[in-house]
Amino acid sequence: MEHPTPIQPRDLAVYSPDKMGKSTIFRSEHVMVGLNAFEPGQEHALHAHEGMDKIYQVVEGRGHFLLEGRDVPMRAGILLVAPDGAPHGIRNTGTERLLVLVILAPAP
Repeated sequence: MEHPTPIQPRDLAVYSPDKMGKSTIFRSEHVMVGLNAFEPGQEHALHAHEGMDKIYQVVEGRGHFLLEGRDVPMRAGILLVAPDGAPHGIRNTGTERLLVLVILAPAP
């Protein structure tokens, strides 16, 4: 894909019945932009990134952000910043698909 190009995230989403789907929209040495796509019941377990900040923007659906010691409800339009080293994850607790835009800087 050439950039800058307007993008409809749902057109690039990859869903999998077995596990969370991932797709990369853009990658450079500075930033990676991708999508995490969840079927109902799927999750990305609590984890952390050393040396990288991560931003989640919920595109569509509902679920929970998994944070150390608590789960926080999320829905389309909500943004979460997970700074370097902060544990985070996502669980689709809804009955519909969940699509989340992901930005990592610097790129892994």
